[in-house]
Amino acid sequence: MTRKVQDAVVVITGASSGIGRATARAFAARRARVVLAARREAALDDVARECERAGGRALVVPTDVTELEAVEHLASRAVDAFGRIDVWVNNAAVAVFGRFEDTPYDAFRRVIDVNLLGYVHGARAALPRLRRAGGGVLINNASILARLTQPYMSAYVMSKHAIQALSDCLRQELVGSGIEVCTALPAAIDTPLWQHSANYTGHVVEPPPPVYPPERVARTIVSLAERPRRVAYAGNAGRVLSWQHLLAPGLSERVIGAVMDRVTIRDDQAPVSDGNIFMPLADGHGAGGGWSEGASLLRAMRRLANRVLRGDQPREGEPTRLATGR
Repeated sequence: MTRKVQDAVVVITGASSGIGRATARAFAARRARVVLAARREAALDDVARECERAGGRALVVPTDVTELEAVEHLASRAVDAFGRIDVWVNNAAVAVFGRFEDTPYDAFRRVIDVNLLGYVHGARAALPRLRRAGGGVLINNASILARLTQPYMSAYVMSKHAIQALSDCLRQELVGSGIEVCTALPAAIDTPLWQHSANYTGHVVEPPPPVYPPERVARTIVSLAERPRRVAYAGNAGRVLSWQHLLAPGLSERVIGAVMDRVTIRDDQAPVSDGNIFMPLADGHGAGGGWSEGASLLRAMRRLANRVLRGDQPREGEPTRLATGR
C-alpha cells in the first residue's frame, strides 16, 4: 500500500547533519511537516530554514536521544504542534574507531546508549502515538554493518546488528496494527560522521569506496515511508557485500578486514579524540562530509598500490593485519 507523504508529520532524530539533514530536506520537498531532533539547536535551526525553503514546515526540538524523557518530550511536542505523528525516523548515531582493547569503556558504552538505546527510546515514544493516529511507519536507519562485521568498530557494528534485531522483533509484535517497521541499510555514505567519530587508532580514518551521497539514503527513507518494506539497501555495494557474506563468510571477513586495514585507516597520524560521542562538535553541520566518491576511490587505489609495491608490514604496535592472513 502506498502512503501519502505530503502533509505527513515526520519526526527525524540526528537531523542536524549527514543523513538526517538530507532526509529532512527530502521530506520537506514533498511538502511534509518535519520535526527535527538532535543535540545542536543552532544547526537544527539551519536545517529548519532549509526545509521551509524546500516547501515543508519544520519544528526544532533539541533532544539527546539517550534520555528517554527527552525523547518522550520530542514526541509530545510533535503531536502538540501538528496533531499526530505519521512517520518516525530513528537516525541519530555516533561511531568509535579503535581496537576493542584500546577503546575506553565509557566510549564503548556511549555508542550503545546512542545508537541502540536511542532507537529503543524512539520506538517507545513513537509506537503509542502511531497507534493513536491509526497507523504509521517506524523507520530504523541502521547500516550495511547490520549484516556484516569489521574490525576496529566493534561497538558500532554491535549496535547496528541490534537495530536490525529490534526492527524484526517489533515487526512481529505489530502484525495487524497498521504500523509498519522498516530498516534502511546504507553503505559507506559521504557524511560528517567520519570526522565526528571518536578515534583511538592513532591514524586518520576515511570512508571506504564507493562512497554514496547522503541524498541517496534520504530517497530510500522517503520511499520506505511511502511504500513500507522490511529492508531497503542504499548503495549497491552494500547489497553485493551482504550476498558475499552470506555465501562466503570467511572470505567476506578477510576482504572487509583488508579494506579497513589498508584503506579506511590511513597511514597519516591523528591524535586520540573522543569526537562528538560525549559532546557535539561545533563544525560539520552539512549533509555531506566532503568525501567525493571519485576522489575517495582514487585515493584508496593509489594507497593500496603503494603499500603493495612497498610490501608494507603492520604498523608498529598494531595487531597483525587481517589482510596478511597471519
